[in-house]
Amino acid sequence: MQTYMTKGTCSRQILFDVTEDFKLKNVKFIGGCSGNLQALSRLVEDKPIDEVINTLKGIKCRSNTSCGDQLATALIEYKNKLNSPDLEK
Repeated sequence: MQTYMTKGTCSRQILFDVTEDFKLKNVKFIGGCSGNLQALSRLVEDKPIDEVINTLKGIKCRSNTSCGDQLATALIEYKNKLNSPDLEK
């Protein structure tokens, strides 16, 4: 399970898993608008992470970001960690 601490949104944290074929699973937002975030979580379930990034990146709400934008940011950070030569596997 991956954990991302959000910035600039009502939700405080995003939890998620990524499968071996880079699909998003088990997305859970901590805090924020429960109904909207449950819907967002269901909509991205089993989607390729690149598709989720391309769909949600840049959506604005407050503080020039949104929960969807923060999920995209979390997935970009996840991908960057995977590509980091310093990553312990």
